[in-house]
Amino acid sequence: MSLELTPSTSFPHRRPVLVVIADGVGEAPPGPMNAVTEAATPALDSLCDTRLYRTLKAHGPAVGLPSWDDMGNSEVGHNALGAGRIFAQGAKLVNQAIESGAIFDSDVWQSVIARSRTATLHLLGLHSDGNVHSHNTHLYALMRRAVAEGVERIRLHLLHDGRDVDPRSALTYIEQTEAVIAELNAAGADVAIGSGGGRMAITMDRYEADWAMVERGYWCHTHGEGRPFASARKAVETMYAESDDGDQYLDRFVVVDHEGDPVGAMTDGDAVVLFNFRGDRAVEISQAYEDPDFHHFDRGNHPDLFFAGMLQYDGDLLVPTNHLVAPPSIDRTLGEYLCATGLKSFAVSETQKFGHVTFFWNGNRSGYIDEALETYIEIPSDNVEFNTAPQMKAREITEATIELLRSGEYAMGRINFANGDMVGHTGDLKATIDAMQVLDDCLEQLVQVIDEIGGIMIVTADHGNADIMYTEGTDGEITPKTSHTLSPVPFAIHDGSGTADYRLINDLPDAGIANVAATTLNLMGLNAPADYEPSLVQPTEAPAE
Repeated sequence: MSLELTPSTSFPHRRPVLVVIADGVGEAPPGPMNAVTEAATPALDSLCDTRLYRTLKAHGPAVGLPSWDDMGNSEVGHNALGAGRIFAQGAKLVNQAIESGAIFDSDVWQSVIARSRTATLHLLGLHSDGNVHSHNTHLYALMRRAVAEGVERIRLHLLHDGRDVDPRSALTYIEQTEAVIAELNAAGADVAIGSGGGRMAITMDRYEADWAMVERGYWCHTHGEGRPFASARKAVETMYAESDDGDQYLDRFVVVDHEGDPVGAMTDGDAVVLFNFRGDRAVEISQAYEDPDFHHFDRGNHPDLFFAGMLQYDGDLLVPTNHLVAPPSIDRTLGEYLCATGLKSFAVSETQKFGHVTFFWNGNRSGYIDEALETYIEIPSDNVEFNTAPQMKAREITEATIELLRSGEYAMGRINFANGDMVGHTGDLKATIDAMQVLDDCLEQLVQVIDEIGGIMIVTADHGNADIMYTEGTDGEITPKTSHTLSPVPFAIHDGSGTADYRLINDLPDAGIANVAATTLNLMGLNAPADYEPSLVQPTEAPAE
């Protein structure tokens, strides 16, 4: 099959087209809990007050997740944006593999069991039902199946969430997991929680932004280094009393026996399964466990372990080598089509989202598709709490993008502003409002340049976050919301050519962000592949539906 795109007879040649992903900016009812509408955003308001504006779905089945109750995330969002189609993702893949039993028939699972029958099975991952990085039902399925297959000793290493779920919900999940542990121990197994800590304190770094996080987690889970407690419950209760921080920032801890020895330290011959299904925050800890030439920190006496991930988190780097569920096979991405057609494109973001506009946009593929035709620019993120620097690197991204646009070399570009998501995750309303206002300033600069060069700009998002910063309980209690939302996301076209002889299609009420790829190609004057989700635009002269 040829990947070369053909010119459209309905849409004229107009380039460049810039796709701006305002990460974490959803559309929810205005009010004091909505950082998007509480911010002064004249540029965004203007973009959304035209005939070329609508909203798109960015969660659940619209991005390949099991149900409409599932929040979208940046990984599946950028997969959809770059692929132009919807693929079964993360939780859905794992759910299917568990329901069919395929996960337990795999050679990797059988290797895990073979090791664990005479040693210890360690299950490591994010401990919640947020369904963004993991789900506790997957953990429980692995626990129960392992015991059913003859594994006697299991140790859990639990990373507390507070980001994709309520900020202080760890005790609820511990209670649920303790019930499963009691069930299995009553059947003769030896199951216990061995270690834990907050997801933003240990283990779950991404894009090599903070290897010290991974080091703290590795030493905690592997060697039993951390604050000692008699139980995970006691650890969380103690830390709650010491600080107002949410679960994601809990200090690392280990559960110890009556002699003060850690109950979950790893030894030669053990097996470790990382039960997270999302890749970005799983790659580094996977490398720490399985890379024989690992150099990012001292691992001490690194035990001989069999390590497996729930999925393969990086298909090009083959991390991890062993995984329980095969990832979706995403081919014929927008980037591949552009390269096959000989068109130059660029991608710009800061470190926190750089992998999203490259690896995930390109269908879980590392590196360039064609280095001669693509320019990728990563602007290093600051290693700080993002509510202390809500501007993040938005201005630097804007400056780099303007230079690329003015060069006249590129037919298409894509950029990601991380502010709405990363600052939104802190639960700090004021900081998120400030972040939105910086983002808006940057959008205004980009509009001016798009007008200057006669290009087209699409503004959208990969999921919501900043649009709902607090929730109100039935008792009136206000709780910070640090997770993504189920909100639709904006989709706006700004045409700097001044002609805009096209309109939005009226009969696509359920359109999602996967529809953006075909739309982008049409606006570039190209026909989209027939199996892409349909374009959102059509020529003005076309009859209305």
